[in-house]
Amino acid sequence: MKLTVVGCSGTFPSPASPCSSYLVEADGYRLVVDLGNGALGALQSHVGLYDVDAVLLSHLHADHCIDLCAYWVARNYRQGGCPDPLPVYGPRDTPGRLARAYDMPEQPGMTEVFDFRTLSPGTFRLGPLTVTAVQVNHPVEAYAFRIDHDGRSLVYSGDTGECPALVELARDTDLFLCEAAFTDGKETFQAIHLNGREAGEHAAAAGAGRLVLTHIPPWTDPDRNLRDAEAAYSGPVEVAKAGAVYEI
Repeated sequence: MKLTVVGCSGTFPSPASPCSSYLVEADGYRLVVDLGNGALGALQSHVGLYDVDAVLLSHLHADHCIDLCAYWVARNYRQGGCPDPLPVYGPRDTPGRLARAYDMPEQPGMTEVFDFRTLSPGTFRLGPLTVTAVQVNHPVEAYAFRIDHDGRSLVYSGDTGECPALVELARDTDLFLCEAAFTDGKETFQAIHLNGREAGEHAAAAGAGRLVLTHIPPWTDPDRNLRDAEAAYSGPVEVAKAGAVYEI
């Protein structure tokens, strides 16, 4: 598999990166995981607008899904006609949420452009990829994903606070793409986000082969979170950067 970080800024775009979006490719199949603020523009540097095979949404906060509204425009008004409906996997009420965000009637909403499919915990196939979804610890319905292909795997935490289910999902994964939005000792809110230390602890408990910290907001110091993660996890760890590519 190839993982491309399209965007990795948490909460709102930074000068260096759009919000959360990741491109996973294997055997010619192209899966976009999340499409947050500003990500659609950056995505076009890595794949054609009409060459995506499916979209997978971890949850319905704007920094993970709102550019589906712009993608609807790009597909609906494409010169030469709208392509076949694109599969979009998301939590309950994804079609309604996106229609309301665009201020359009919920029926038909965006359903003539996107083939919406409701996520639930479990395992399913997307082309050559095996995807496992588990619900994680966030104020809204939110999922983490494990993506397996040809004996290799990556795990994406989505947004979550401390979560034993995430540790089990990431067990022995090759690459753990884990959020680290908070700073240890600064934010004390529970069941919202991880900090760098907690991301490292989750990776260590899971026996992950590599840790990549993501979803770090512009007001959070990535170097501090990196140091905190390194203190808790002995494997290789780095901070995600827009445009970074990982071969898994």
